[in-house]
Amino acid sequence: MSSRIIKAISNLHILRSSVKWHHVEQSATSLWDSYSGLISNQAMILALNSSFVDPALQFETQLKIIKSSFKMAFGVTNLDEVREIGMNEDDEDNLENLYRTILNIFEDTLLILVSKDVYKLQILKEMAVWMNEDNSYMQEEAMVVISRVLSFAARKVRGSASVNAPCLGVLAAELSLLCSHSDPAFTQQAFVGMYHLLCIAKCQSGAAKSKNKKYDKPENHFIQSSSSGTEFLPKNLQKDKSKIAQSVGKTLLPPLLTDFVWSLLMKLSVPDQTIASEAATILKLTLECNAHKVTMVSKIVDTIYKQLCGDDSPILREAMLRVITLLTRTSPKKVIFQLMDYPVPADDILILMWYAAGSESSVVPHVLKTILLILKGKPREMEKIITERKHFSLNATNMMPVAASQALCTLLPLGPYKKAVAQFFPQLLMALMLQLFYSSNLRLMTEDRHFYARDALRVLLNCSGLQEVDTALKRKNCWQQFSQVLFHHHGVYLVAKTLSEYNFPQFPETLHYLYKLAVEGPRRSEDSVITIIFLTELLNNFFKDPFPEKFLVLFRNWINDPDPAVCKLSLQKIASMAPVINKIENVCSLLTSILDAFLSKDTTVTIRALITLRKLLDRLDKVTYSSLSTRIASSYCPLMDHGNEGIRSMAIHHFGQLLMDMSQYTWMLNDVVYAGLVPLILFLEDTEERVVKACKYTLNICASELKWSTSYFLKDEYYNFELVVLNICNNLLISHQKYITDLISETLGFLESSRTYLRRGSVILLGYLAKLGGHLLLRDEIDVMLEAIDRVIRDEDPVIRELAEKTNKIFMEIAHKLTTSNIKQSFQRLFNFIYLKKLKLLYNYNLPKDLRGSPMQIKEIRNDKAS
Repeated sequence: MSSRIIKAISNLHILRSSVKWHHVEQSATSLWDSYSGLISNQAMILALNSSFVDPALQFETQLKIIKSSFKMAFGVTNLDEVREIGMNEDDEDNLENLYRTILNIFEDTLLILVSKDVYKLQILKEMAVWMNEDNSYMQEEAMVVISRVLSFAARKVRGSASVNAPCLGVLAAELSLLCSHSDPAFTQQAFVGMYHLLCIAKCQSGAAKSKNKKYDKPENHFIQSSSSGTEFLPKNLQKDKSKIAQSVGKTLLPPLLTDFVWSLLMKLSVPDQTIASEAATILKLTLECNAHKVTMVSKIVDTIYKQLCGDDSPILREAMLRVITLLTRTSPKKVIFQLMDYPVPADDILILMWYAAGSESSVVPHVLKTILLILKGKPREMEKIITERKHFSLNATNMMPVAASQALCTLLPLGPYKKAVAQFFPQLLMALMLQLFYSSNLRLMTEDRHFYARDALRVLLNCSGLQEVDTALKRKNCWQQFSQVLFHHHGVYLVAKTLSEYNFPQFPETLHYLYKLAVEGPRRSEDSVITIIFLTELLNNFFKDPFPEKFLVLFRNWINDPDPAVCKLSLQKIASMAPVINKIENVCSLLTSILDAFLSKDTTVTIRALITLRKLLDRLDKVTYSSLSTRIASSYCPLMDHGNEGIRSMAIHHFGQLLMDMSQYTWMLNDVVYAGLVPLILFLEDTEERVVKACKYTLNICASELKWSTSYFLKDEYYNFELVVLNICNNLLISHQKYITDLISETLGFLESSRTYLRRGSVILLGYLAKLGGHLLLRDEIDVMLEAIDRVIRDEDPVIRELAEKTNKIFMEIAHKLTTSNIKQSFQRLFNFIYLKKLKLLYNYNLPKDLRGSPMQIKEIRNDKAS
């Protein structure tokens, strides 16, 4: 490398000796200084170029040296002034040769750098910036160097598999401005440079396409190379800004075109109004045809907002708002999302940007669709909305839905939106109904005075020809009360009802959309509630019960929705259809869904399901009723032991009503009756009076239908738990011995209950059942019973312990009588079936004294006891 430096110095001496410098040397000192400085800088640059220094650091160092060389080369006097220094024609020629040598050295240095790495075309971009910053540099000469280097680079990259020139976008922006220079000679060079730059860009675009076939797809907006090769000729571009913009937009890859747009955008705020005006013109022309290729739209919109907030000049405002309009044509989602992501309420600048974004009728549908997408969000809720390939993160401070509501207040009154709003009326209506609810809660937390969701809904009604509806709701004080959270559900009802009262023409589309929304399933449970309220009221006003089948299916599905509020609303509406229950086609399916709701974890849903079913059964035809009676009765049984006393009492009472309704089909229900008999008996001792009354009511019906003599003992004045158990067991002995073992098994389950009265009652009932059916039990079954009662003997309640001791004794007696011989056991069972003997009192638990000397049933028991 040192040999290059020595050779350069030798050339300097040869030149000096060949020229008669004596009388002009002093005047040409600056030229000689520039010459020697350029030689020295070139040596350092070339030395760095061949070193193993980190590429980034290498380029940074070379750029600093190049800047120094640039000042030396183009900071000297121009050629005419150089010629004036000479004393004669020879002096002028020599000085001109020196001047041109200086420029050639600078140009050669750039050519050497670019020949090794096209990436270093970035130096040309910096040169253009230096030229724009200081007009004292020799503009035309510098432009010639830039054009020549670009020409060399264009030849070099032709046919290359890859072109690493990320600076083309910014350089194109600088050259496009230089093409508007006042000097024709300079402008000519700028156009030539632009031509060669676009040739490089075409090669770069072609290389990118060959490496990644996805760029051939229309949505990536890459332009195929022209086969003519003449479309970028300077004569076609010269003095035609639209052709420059068209060619740049067509040729540059999207990231580079974005750099181009970004650079021009930054020029809009420069002090020089001429440059700003030119930048605005080129931006407009470029984006009108190629805005679809621009990336980083959100960042551009954000930058425009910040610049408008800081600079209020009319030229800047007009140009930047036009950029917003053009970007919205091809990227409405990105623009609108960014415009909604600023503090609420929006300031005047932001509202101007809203107007700019939605000013053209062609983008109105896209703007409304994007606003609707934002309105699906909930203020201050964390979620992600995905649009195309970008994830818009809505964090805990997200207020975009509120901003979207304010935007609707601003945009809907505009002419283009009044026409488009008819297409989106149902979606906007429901989205704003939901936002009313969200905003009510938000205002409660923040004490915010703005209620844009309500205002937007009123604007929507007025823009849709529903001024009378708005007035009617105002007369009902609906708008004022919407700010109260507790009023909201009633407010939804009022809006739906008032729309129906005025036969709003958008009813078919609204109903269709609500159906679609219900089928697809809303995003949140509160959305479902509002949807059901609104849909139900519309159906109530436009259809007679029962609803068309496709809507009934929705209500049937909602019965078992995860949200209890949805379940209850659906059940409430179904209950109102009781008068027409027999007109419903799939009534069995509907009733089955209600039975499934019995198992809900929410007690209010279970209660509502019980009430609804009872209302329907009161009107249901007997044929259908009888076909489902066993299933319905079986569904009541698990609820008889429910932890909620209201559900227990209702299930037991409705079980009795079902038995009464099905009195003609008692034979069908025998198995179910005995399946529910144990809880019916044990809950006679419930601490809740309504549960006790329900048990007595149902047991009276059982006694009547099964011809038992139990009713007398269920009367309040004669009631005694043990006597009821004794009477029922004696009736079982006569007619239904086959159920005894099942009853024992179910009663065992209550021994471990947390409720004292259930453990006490189950101990007594077990004793009687065992005494009654001991001959039916096997050794293994007795062992299980003994193990279970043994745990109860240690119960904390002394009364239960005492009763358990007696029951244990009964079990031991049965176990003692059991034989290991299967033949003997069979004979014992046969004997007990033939010779039936009624039971007598075993525990004398709480036996009232006033029963003594009472009617015949008690006398019979006493006689049995005496015998």
